[in-house]
Parts: sequence; C-alpha cells; structure tokens
Amino acid sequence: MPPEAQTDGFPAPPRAAARRRPGRRRRQRGPLFYPLVSAGTVALVLACWFLASRLRLVNPAFLPTPGDVWAAFLELLRDGYKGESLLRHILTSLRRLFIALGASLLVAVPLGLAAGTSRLVRAVLDPLIEFYRPLPPLAYYTLLILFLGIGDESKVTLLFLSAFAPLLIGITFAVRRIPEDRLRAARSLGAGGFRLLWSVVLPSCLPDILTGFRTSTGLAYATLVAAEMVAAVSGLGWLVLDASKFLRNDIVFTGVIILGAIALLMDVALRHATRWVSPWLDKQEA
Repeated sequence: MPPEAQTDGFPAPPRAAARRRPGRRRRQRGPLFYPLVSAGTVALVLACWFLASRLRLVNPAFLPTPGDVWAAFLELLRDGYKGESLLRHILTSLRRLFIALGASLLVAVPLGLAAGTSRLVRAVLDPLIEFYRPLPPLAYYTLLILFLGIGDESKVTLLFLSAFAPLLIGITFAVRRIPEDRLRAARSLGAGGFRLLWSVVLPSCLPDILTGFRTSTGLAYATLVAAEMVAAVSGLGWLVLDASKFLRNDIVFTGVIILGAIALLMDVALRHATRWVSPWLDKQEA
C-alpha cells in the first residue's frame, strides 16, 4: 500500500515535502528594495507632472510646471509671504497643531484607560463622542468662534476635537483587547489599582496608543487648513488659501507640497516610535 493511503479508505493528505515545488523558495529582498520602490513611485509621479505641464495637457494656469513651483519656493524662502517668512508660517501652523495634539493625548489617555476598564465610564462618554465624531469640523467651527473668538483658541480647539475622538476610541478598545489571563496573573502577583494600570495595562496598550495617535495626527493635520480659514494672517493653511484667491497656483502647489512633506516626516517619526515600542511588528511584516 502506498504511503499516501490509509486503512480506512480515505487518502492521506499529501506531505508538506511533496507539495513543496523546487525553485519556488521565497525570494529574499535586500534592505534597500522597498525604499527604492517608494523612490521610484515618487519619481514616476514627478515625471508625469513634468510631462503633463511640458506638453500642456493641462492649462498652465491650473497646473504650474515643477520649475515654476521651485521658483515659487525660492521666492517664499527669500521674501516670505505677506510680511512673514516661510519659516514663521510653518512654525505658526505647527504650534497650533502640537498644542492640540498634546492636549488630546493628555486627555484621551486617562479617559481611554478609564473607559476601557469601566463600563460606567463608557456609558457616560459614548453618546457624547459618537454625537460629534461624525460631524465635519466646519459644521461646529462657527460655534467655536462664537464662544472662543477668532484667535488661536478656536483654531486649537478645532484641531483638538478632530484628534481627540479617534484617539479615545482606539485606546478604549485597546484596553478591552488585553487578555484577561494577563490581568489575572498580574493581580495574583499583587498588582492592583494604579499599579495595575501603570505596569500592565498601559504597556500593553502602548503600541495601539501610538497607532491611534498616528491616525489622530493625520486627521488633525487635515483639519489645519480649515482651522486657518477664519481670521488668520499666518500659517501654511492660510498661505495656501490666500494664494488661491490671487490665482498664485505656483504658491498653492508649493504650500501643499510643504504640508505633505511635513506630514510625511511626522508620520515617519510616529512609525519609528511604534516600531521601537513593539519591535515584533517588523518580524510580522518581513
């Protein structure tokens, strides 16, 4: 009887060695493969942009050439915009953003830990969060201006609200996903109350907290232009909006590229922070 057959009349499953075909071994890619793929994607986009503007496939009034955008960037570096340097506009926007993100992190972490461990806290917070979370930021921005004025207070509050809800929800579900056996083992060793939260719950949730903070940063950053729409005279979002009023699309493209570059740098920093606290993620992606 061949080894594939069994006495009960059913064929045995093929062996793993028999299923493995020669020459189908997984290819090992070098450490530079994926960065080169990303660089190639960027180069392809730039080449398409250059060809579209060079061949005038799009009206030059709407799509400036890469050379025009570079010239506008040098102009902003040299002369600034509306009496403020480019660096000042960048720092103004980042100051508003970082204040809002820092406040959202300080408030969402303790509330998320409390909501994840207490059903009563979840019952209190859930209707409030789920009511305003789906609302577009511009829908309640007018109310913020009425109560807080047209200064930075309303802008920072708008960014805070954009980042707070997704971060709180992510932390809450991260706490609820902690295995019960881990909590019981910690309690059996004498951990409880604040010590349990600090030594077990918070370290277990830290990768998810950073992932949620990364998402919240993107949402708040996307709201930055909306936050600088009303009564602002500085900031990258205001620069882009103001330049569009005068059909300075070269400056608009420059501002958008700078916004995207800053967002990319922040995302890379948060991604490295996440991998630093959870290095096993790299092994799962390998």
